[in-house]
Amino acid sequence: MNTPQLQSLRNLPIEEVAQRLGLNVIRHKALCPFHNDHHASLSFHRGRNTFRCFVCNAHGGTIDLAMRILHKGFLDACRWLADGSNICLEETTKSAENSSSQLSKDLERSDQKKFDASKYQRYFQHPILSPEARHFLFAQRRLDPRVVRWCRLTSWRDRQGTPWLQIPYFDPDGNLIGIQNRNLALCSKVQDSSDSSPNRSAAPSKPDERTLNAQSSEAAPRFRFPQGSRCSIYNLPILRLLHPEEPLWIAEGASDCWALLSAGHKAIAIPSATLLNPNDLQQLYTLYSQLSTPFHMAPDQDLPGEQLFLRLQALLPNLTRHQLPQACKDYSDYYLNFKV
Repeated sequence: MNTPQLQSLRNLPIEEVAQRLGLNVIRHKALCPFHNDHHASLSFHRGRNTFRCFVCNAHGGTIDLAMRILHKGFLDACRWLADGSNICLEETTKSAENSSSQLSKDLERSDQKKFDASKYQRYFQHPILSPEARHFLFAQRRLDPRVVRWCRLTSWRDRQGTPWLQIPYFDPDGNLIGIQNRNLALCSKVQDSSDSSPNRSAAPSKPDERTLNAQSSEAAPRFRFPQGSRCSIYNLPILRLLHPEEPLWIAEGASDCWALLSAGHKAIAIPSATLLNPNDLQQLYTLYSQLSTPFHMAPDQDLPGEQLFLRLQALLPNLTRHQLPQACKDYSDYYLNFKV
């Protein structure tokens, strides 16, 4: 949905939308439909075009009101508002339906190959980091060890001797829903500058081992995912620690998320600019509408990063852009060069 269409829905008079939804609005007030109300606790602010209940603290704008009363998702609520307001969403609706159709197909395939979390949960109860994983996380990425523990990163080695970093994806309640395996041998070419320091105690054979691993895994992919693994928004458990009106950063990819967390920000990550389904969008919009969450983002300095920012900005009007220095392609670069 493009920005003008979304803004048109937000600009619909809030009291007229409330009356369409069956509320009896008198002197800018109505009985709140979200709790057992007898004293017209729901108040409308026509200047801000918002509603708020001073008893149950329900609040938001036109789209929020339609979503909550009709029990609809974000896109369906937008369609309902547009249908009764002569706002054309034909192109958006078609795109949304195509996305929903694709999502349904993906879910069908996922159902056929369900992710068996029970096979992997034990690996994240007591994570173990190999020398290659420690080098990647602490020497190359310079991450805060507390972040690595919070994200429950662990490592393993396959039969060919290739070292892998195992990155778990959890839902907001901490249930394992997917795993991303990252090939550490392909990361070994980037050496920490301190490796060559004459004052640093040498670790015999480690550089040679990393070189051998890189050579032996040339045919291995950069990433691997277990069967049925769902890797959508990363670091969802942080949402349970988020307070109303507390800032939340959005990164592109787990690496940038680790850097943001190490820099002291609460952050989540989108796997990539091309992987953002309607369920993810609705989850972000719920944070915006229910917690008044201010969102922040430092987009990757490429076309996909810019497109992702513009797509999120259309959904989240309070999304603040932070421009990275020209020399930094993403937030991880900025963290390494300017933060630590």
